[in-house]
Amino acid sequence: MPKKLFKKYLPSAEKIKQQKILNIFGNLLHDGNLWHLNRRSARGAFAVGLFWAWIPMPFQMLAAAAIAIPLRVNLPLTLALVWVSNPLTMPIMFYLSYLIGTVVLAAPVEPFAFEASMEWLRYSMHTIGKPFLLGCLLMATAASISGYFFIDWLWRLSVKKAQLAKLLRKKKTDPQQH
Repeated sequence: MPKKLFKKYLPSAEKIKQQKILNIFGNLLHDGNLWHLNRRSARGAFAVGLFWAWIPMPFQMLAAAAIAIPLRVNLPLTLALVWVSNPLTMPIMFYLSYLIGTVVLAAPVEPFAFEASMEWLRYSMHTIGKPFLLGCLLMATAASISGYFFIDWLWRLSVKKAQLAKLLRKKKTDPQQH
């Protein structure tokens, strides 16, 4: 079941509450719904976390938390999903975003070498900014929607599978049924 899998790898509420950057949310972090893991909170966390993973900005986790808290979705899962974009995946993600933006805007592809720095981002906004940012927004939206529906489907599938297994066990142990 997804719940067991997620709980196994997610950090505890205490560990997340110790993150100094999240102190700006104060008592809002005490909302129990932020720590519950169910189908609704998981699919929302996937939507929020995957959206912010594609947005090229510093402090993505802070932005994701600012959205996850009022939506009352699972905060640990949201923050973990933001890390889909990391120093290893960013070049691929952002280049793909740029290419998608050039296709949508019918713009020529400009050669560039990605660097994970604010200097590179500021300089590049003049040359590749529009297609890059549009591509990031489109990919963020697509990842968010896809993640939401994929986890919803996976969760429902696991519940049906568990119900079927329970029914089969009951049928196997019940001597009245043939």
